[in-house]
Amino acid sequence: MGARTETNHRGVDTSIEAAAIAALGASALRRLVLRTLYNHPENLTVDQTCAVTKRPRYSLQPRFTELRDMGLIRDTGERRLNASGASAKVWRAVALDQQEAAA
Repeated sequence: MGARTETNHRGVDTSIEAAAIAALGASALRRLVLRTLYNHPENLTVDQTCAVTKRPRYSLQPRFTELRDMGLIRDTGERRLNASGASAKVWRAVALDQQEAAA
């Protein structure tokens, strides 16, 4: 994440510090999302994950993209209605797939 921190600021010392703090927070939130999905093998939408963790959507939504890009979670192809009535992706921890394959 060091390279990301270097590019998420304006070259000002306060911006550099804020980017470093944000990177640390994102790491903890990624772990929270991954652990929550792992502990819910029925799989969850972003909204459901937010409800379980009692975290705001704006703090967790970006973590889903990051975890997907890291290959740690996947879109199941299933869709559920979210609070606004829109169709939402259902996410799964890839580790659950690996566990099932090994069983």
